Parts: sequence; C-alpha cells; structure tokens
Amino acid sequence: MNGAQSLLRTLVDAGVEVCFTNPGTSEMHFVAALDSVPDLRGVLGLAEGVVTGAADGYGRIAGKPAATLLHLGPGLGNGLANLHNARRACTPVVNVVGDHATYHKQYDAPLESDIEAVAGSLNGWVRRSGHPADVGADAAAAVAASMDAPGRIATLILPADVSWGDGGVAVAPVPPRGPRSTSDATLDAVADVLRSGEPAALLIGGDACRERELLATSRIANATGARALVETFPARLERGAGLPAIDRLGYLAEQAAYQLDGVKHLILAGARSPVTFFAYPDKPSDLVPEGAQVHTLSDREHDVAAALEAVAERVAADVEPTLAPSQPPAVPSGGLTPQNWVEVIGALLPEGAIIADEANTSGLLLPAATANSPRHDVLTLTGGAIGQGMPVATGAAIAAPNRPVINLEADGSAMYTLSALWTQAREGLDVTTVILNNNAYAILRMEMQRVGADLSGPTAKALLDLSSPGMDFVKMSEGMGVPASRATTCEELAEQFARAVAKPGPHLIDATVPPLL
Repeated sequence: MNGAQSLLRTLVDAGVEVCFTNPGTSEMHFVAALDSVPDLRGVLGLAEGVVTGAADGYGRIAGKPAATLLHLGPGLGNGLANLHNARRACTPVVNVVGDHATYHKQYDAPLESDIEAVAGSLNGWVRRSGHPADVGADAAAAVAASMDAPGRIATLILPADVSWGDGGVAVAPVPPRGPRSTSDATLDAVADVLRSGEPAALLIGGDACRERELLATSRIANATGARALVETFPARLERGAGLPAIDRLGYLAEQAAYQLDGVKHLILAGARSPVTFFAYPDKPSDLVPEGAQVHTLSDREHDVAAALEAVAERVAADVEPTLAPSQPPAVPSGGLTPQNWVEVIGALLPEGAIIADEANTSGLLLPAATANSPRHDVLTLTGGAIGQGMPVATGAAIAAPNRPVINLEADGSAMYTLSALWTQAREGLDVTTVILNNNAYAILRMEMQRVGADLSGPTAKALLDLSSPGMDFVKMSEGMGVPASRATTCEELAEQFARAVAKPGPHLIDATVPPLL
C-alpha cells in the first residue's frame, strides 16, 4: 500500500471516523485512498475555516478527534482561526496537511511556505512524515497526541511523494495519556478552605461542565455557601431541566467583578484564573478580587470530575444538589427584540438539542431564557475568533445525527463561514440556523464605548455598520441549498422555528432583531 492508504487505515483503526477536507493537488492521493478505506467518511467544506470549525464541533460532541485534510501552509493558515478556538476548547483534532514532494521543495514553488511555523502557533503536536513506511506510525502517534488529556491539536505534514510512495504500513493505535489524579493533600486543602467560613467561589471549566461535575459543584455550593460559577466560554456545557443551573462568569469586567465581589478564596476546577478579554484604559486586567487567594483544585490535565466528587464527599456528604425545574418560558408576542427572541428559543427548544451559540450581543439573555428548557448542550465561542458557529454546528450534527442542532448566529459572524450551509445541505444535516440580523457589528460598538474611543465620526460609524448594502440571508441560504424564511415578530419566529426543527435537514431563519447598541 502507499503512504496515503496506510495513513487512512491507521486513522480508522484508531477510531477516527470522519475527515473534513478542502484538498488540493498535494493531497490527491489521500483523496483517492478514501475509496479503498470506506470506513472514513469524507466531508467537503468550501473553505478551510468551515473544515477546521467542523472538526472542532465534532470533537466537542464525539469526545474523539476528526481528521482535517488541508492544502499546504496557506490551507492551514486559512483554517487557523477556528483551530485557535479548538485549541482554547482543548478539542482533539488531527490535521493532515499536504506539502510539496520532498524533491520539489528546493524550487520554492508559489505555494511553498513554513508549515511547521504555522502549525507551531497552536502549541500542539507537529510532525513531518519522511518516508511512506513512517506514515502509519506517525498517524497513530498523532491520534494519541490529540487525545492526550485534556485534548489538543495534532498536525501531521504529509509530502506528496511520501503520500504516493509505496511501502506504507498500517499501525495499531497508541494509547493516549490519561488525566492525572489530584493529590489527597490538595483535596484536603481545598476542603479546609471551603469549611473556613470565609467567602469563596468555585469556578469550573473544561470537562467540569458536564453532569457529574455540575452535580458535585452544586452539592459543594449548597453545603458551604461557596458561589458556583462556570467559566465565561465553556467548550461544552450541559444544562437545562434536571441539572444544576450554574451561572456563567460575565463577559463584561463589571459583571464578573460583581459576581466575585467580596470573595476571599477563588477555587479553580478545570478553569483558568479569570482575566478580561481585552485591556481597557484605567481598568485592571486580572478579575481576581484584590487580596483574594487563588487555589487550583485541578487543572485541565487532571481528572476534574473525580476531584470535585472527592471534595463533595469531604464537605457535602449528605447534601443534595439543586436541580433546575422544567419551566420553559412562554412564547412572547410582538416585534423581535434582543430581549424577547431568546424566550422563543427557550419555549420551543427540543429535548436533547445542541446549541452552537455565536449570537454575541444579541444573545446576552439566552442563558436565562433556556435555564429551565429541556436538557441540552451549549457550545460557545471558546477562543473569541468569530466565524465559529456555523462550522461547529455542522461538525456537531455529524457527531450526533440523532440530536437536533440549533445554531444561533450573529449576522456579521455568519459571513466569515457562510459556506458551511452548503456542507449542511450536501450532507443532509439537521441544523436549524437562526441568524440574528441587526445589520451591525454591535459587539464592536460596545467595545468602542468600553475602550473610550470616539464613535461619533462618520468613518468610525460606517465601519461598524452592515446595512449598506443590507444582507439577504434568505437568498444566500437558498442559493446554497438550505430552505430559508424571514421572521420579524415573535409569532413568526416561533412558527418558523417549530417547523424547522420538526422537519429533517438544514433550515435557516433570518430573524430581524434591532441592535443592542
């Protein structure tokens, strides 16, 4: 077999079932090999940001990596923003990046670039295969590296002649490195802090945002009075009726400061110590209250579920968690606003839904509106690089074909990776996209105010306005094979949303919502 065939067979044997791709000439032998390895599903994206974002969404839901197939350094570079989001989410992803044939690189052809430098920016695992006989072992190592706790980006560079050359050998899977255990000394120290009576907050993140960890966190909070909070942008948060409703730390520094006010001890479980997203004039970047002590119960390389449950047994052995009741909001009426459209979603959210949330400023009230809706998962914008929502929804739908996927998407962010709709249509995915169309970069209007910049000038105003010309998402969606409709009232959104989630395949609703600012 050739190098490409050994790569695919090794990936499949290691549990990789999907390859998201936008290939080029240097990857053609990989593409050809897909017909000889039918267990690896190839999914075409029309832009690399869709490819990498879909791999992120798949990994967050499946708990194992998808592969991407990217064309040389520029292809990897085009997909870098959503790989950044995947890195911040600790999502396992295996990139296969084609390169020029080894003997061709000396000629500095137009697409020649330093692929290792681009891949290295992701702080993951990078290797270049040098011979067809090495490819299988390199692929097995890449999958294992991507699954090393807590998950990371692995990039395998595959020169064209190594791909087409004979002598490839499929290799058995390599066990990844599992999570570490938290020491008894750390568990006892955190338990002592919680029993001290001094105001404490427990900030959870990463894998701590699932059912086991949420239940333990709620027990700890109920027993000790500690404030329980979820990191601002969790990779995957399980929530809804029957689970503890734990507030997320606010995006705005003022919100976070209010939530943490008076705290003397901040305990981290799978979360990083909180900082502001950006620097602001005359405001601190560190969100930890002055004088408070930070205690790390477990970082992302630890078994955070076991750690939280162990602390709960120490301080809350006989205490039950508080669970959210099933009380979804009523469907509101009247014209859509940033405040009421979320209640439509909360009222009609189907059981077991996966929400890919990139609603940005239009979705600030979404968590409150869905807290008592049927149980669901939320995938958030972990790295802040917009253009994530549509691809992440695409990958999530492939990972969980029997679950409804809801993509709540800001209009400006949607335009980064709009071609994900084409992939959804091609694959027949059950994704309902709601575009929050406010004709503005409203998040930037808010940030201009917060950094003290003057927004009164015509040039500044124009650069944050998307209304000239207005964007018709219904026509754009239909042009890519996805049925679409437009809603301007709560009644219209409710009727169209209910219809969309009930019918198989992708749908889009262009919801006209005024900007928050």
